[in-house]
Amino acid sequence: MLYPSIDKLLNIVDSKYMLVHVASRRAKQMLDNDHYQMNEKDYVNKKPLGKALEEVEKGLIQIQIGKE
Repeated sequence: MLYPSIDKLLNIVDSKYMLVHVASRRAKQMLDNDHYQMNEKDYVNKKPLGKALEEVEKGLIQIQIGKE
């Protein structure tokens, strides 16, 4: 079973395409800056993309439509 579930994430983000865009940008930031919003031991996933999706689920990432 994947964590977090796509159903929970789509309740937060309206579009699966927007979810992919936001998570991929955040994962790239994690790789480039080595900056995480939670303690690394609190993440369930090991890879940056999974960690980014966890941050979306916990509400740590604010999504603004129309701004870069």
